[in-house]
Amino acid sequence: MSTPFTVACVQNCATKDREATVADAAARVREAAGRAQLVCLPEFFSCLSLENRRLFADPHVESAHPVLETLRQLAASLDVWLLLGSLAIDTGDGVRNRSFLLNDRGEVAARYDKVHLFDVDLKDGERYRESQSFSAGGAAVTANMPWGRLGLSVCYDLRFPHLYRALSKSGADFLTIPAAFTRTTGQAHWHVLVRARAIENGSYVFAPAQCGRHGEADTFGHSLIVDPWGEVLADAGDQPGIIYAEIDAARVAEVRGMIPALRHDRPFDTADESSRRRSARQSAAARG
Repeated sequence: MSTPFTVACVQNCATKDREATVADAAARVREAAGRAQLVCLPEFFSCLSLENRRLFADPHVESAHPVLETLRQLAASLDVWLLLGSLAIDTGDGVRNRSFLLNDRGEVAARYDKVHLFDVDLKDGERYRESQSFSAGGAAVTANMPWGRLGLSVCYDLRFPHLYRALSKSGADFLTIPAAFTRTTGQAHWHVLVRARAIENGSYVFAPAQCGRHGEADTFGHSLIVDPWGEVLADAGDQPGIIYAEIDAARVAEVRGMIPALRHDRPFDTADESSRRRSARQSAAARG
């Protein structure tokens, strides 16, 4: 029997001033912990600025990252599970956009390095090259919590549904998508993509997001909590704040029982493979 719990998604507006930004985020975590057992923060929640079209997120090695240590202590003092949407981590052979799941003792329960990097050219000269500042990760990650299994992702990963399929097939009941979605792309795609990831996998989605202005960039906000049927349980709008929802993993089993799509996946040839096999059959028939 699953145990219901409350999740909170914090929406903030990070700036280049790490100290002030972290103080604000920590205050919101303290507030959220009064109601929630799991609190989720956005991508780059502690520092974010776009300057001269380059992303600045204050990288540090993990063992000496001041924000990680501060939030570990905070999680332990509040007795709350805490998703750090992402921090910039210097690994020595590149900087990773790394998400952390902390347990209620402040221990790192899981790490995930963002796999898909945001390199895009939008209209009117709006251009982003995350790969100029970061190296891509290469592994999907799930983690056990007291209420079920969590699948981790970050922002642009949202556009790659096979990642969430793999997480769900690995037993994830809940999917996290901490983000700093641009205003341009968020207005067009954020809600429909987050709901799609929930619907196609029969999973809850917790999607804490940044809002406001960050140097030369605007983020969309609208942190979301979505249930396995695709219903939006909470939407934070476009200002800093906190949203909450009551979560019950039994709902995951219920929805997946009604539409067992995860069990209906079948292997299939790609178009190229089909074409090659057809050509081979035609050649064999001509020779015969």
